Amino acid sequence: MTPVKNWLRDNLKGDPILWGIVLTFGLISIAVVYSATGTLAYKKMGGNTEYYLFKHSSLIFIGLAFVWLAHKINYRYYAKLSLLALIFSVPLLIYTYLKGSNINEASRWLTIPVINQTFQPSDLAKLALISYLASILSKRQMNIESKQTLIPLFLWSGLICGLIAMSNISTGLLLFLTCLLLMFIGRIPMKSIMIMIAVGALFGTIALALGQRAQTAISRIENFMDKDQTVFQLEQSYIAIATGGVLGKGPGNSDQRNVLPHPYSDFIYAIIIEEYGMLGGAVILFLYLAFLYRGMMAVTNSLGAFGGLLSAGISFSLVIQAMVNMGVAVGLGPITGLPLPLLSMGGTSLIFTGISIGIILSVSRSEHEAKLAAAPTANKPANVLTHA
Repeated sequence: MTPVKNWLRDNLKGDPILWGIVLTFGLISIAVVYSATGTLAYKKMGGNTEYYLFKHSSLIFIGLAFVWLAHKINYRYYAKLSLLALIFSVPLLIYTYLKGSNINEASRWLTIPVINQTFQPSDLAKLALISYLASILSKRQMNIESKQTLIPLFLWSGLICGLIAMSNISTGLLLFLTCLLLMFIGRIPMKSIMIMIAVGALFGTIALALGQRAQTAISRIENFMDKDQTVFQLEQSYIAIATGGVLGKGPGNSDQRNVLPHPYSDFIYAIIIEEYGMLGGAVILFLYLAFLYRGMMAVTNSLGAFGGLLSAGISFSLVIQAMVNMGVAVGLGPITGLPLPLLSMGGTSLIFTGISIGIILSVSRSEHEAKLAAAPTANKPANVLTHA
């Protein structure tokens, strides 16, 4: 075995296919964001196109570093931290709503002192809620229909999703959908899931009434339903997709990046299709489906319920957001403003995405090591007698 293979075997543990998918996404993201930020660099950096290339590449490598760090930690520790993280998230989300940086009429960001970087507390809250649900569902399998199990699930899910929806309706809604899927996998009865939907509707109504984005959400839905209404972002996205053809215009040859709002985040999928064609778009879709498949394998391979539920919840969360983003770009849904996970340009969101992926890899690593440790015992004949 070569030194490189030895190093990879010793340091990148867990599902090797998932590692390959993540590294592939990282390379694609650097190439596409570099192309999509050309106009932004010209306007803000005086034509220094390498600025965003180096900035985004640095963030990608930092995100990968957090993947590596998180995958080295035994995933069972996240169960112990989940409730504390949830409790911490509530005042953080409220403070962000009241005092956070207001961008596009929404207070979703807090500025971290000293480093002067913004982050979205909703990223922490999402990860904490998924970990908490997985922990409760795994511990209470024998009493899955009891009030002690259901009430905490309902209240925490409704509260966190509602607080997020006050400034980011689409993120709150997708997180709530992830919670429902996790409960279904965790064998929560359908009648209880229907109650959960009612609880979500209640918190969602309160969030719309008190939040900042109700009118924006209503107008976006109306624009989507009205086929005679032309939305500038979607029109430019359709042009990018239509002119991309089967094989695309080639890397760096996008025209719509000059007119399409946020071509490096919300509508990066349209730029991918314009430059790499429908074939490139299909490859991206396949990679997300492969990511979901590898994440869901933990459900069947896991030696314990918590690891499988945790991996499934995080995988659902990332891939559902990706499907919604791609669906918006091709006109299958109203505009949401959600970035494309693992590909869009971002800041601290890449760190939380890296932690999330690291947790999935930690599950696969820990379960693989547990099976290897149990193998000699399992293979030993049951009737062998040992003599002192």
